[in-house]
Amino acid sequence: MKMILAVYNVAVHEEVLQAAFKAGVHCYTTWPRVIGRGKRTGPRLDNTVWPGANRVTMMVVPDEMAPCVMNALAELRATLGATEGIKAFLLPVEDQLD
Repeated sequence: MKMILAVYNVAVHEEVLQAAFKAGVHCYTTWPRVIGRGKRTGPRLDNTVWPGANRVTMMVVPDEMAPCVMNALAELRATLGATEGIKAFLLPVEDQLD
């Protein structure tokens, strides 16, 4: 199993979910509003000085599905451009409780 942790601008949440669903994702968990600083997008601290926020979505998928999901997110990132700040991390999942 692999975990894909996607961090992105709150404005593109529906697009990220659509890309993930097309790649075969059925289940996910999302954190609706997070703040931080990206290498390309700069700070998004959800205040008057640094407006904007991100969202985080976690997806756990079978090993063979992970490259397809990562590719779908990479294609979306290329379509939307770097300013939307889609970032995805692929992590191993050692165990899970069902």
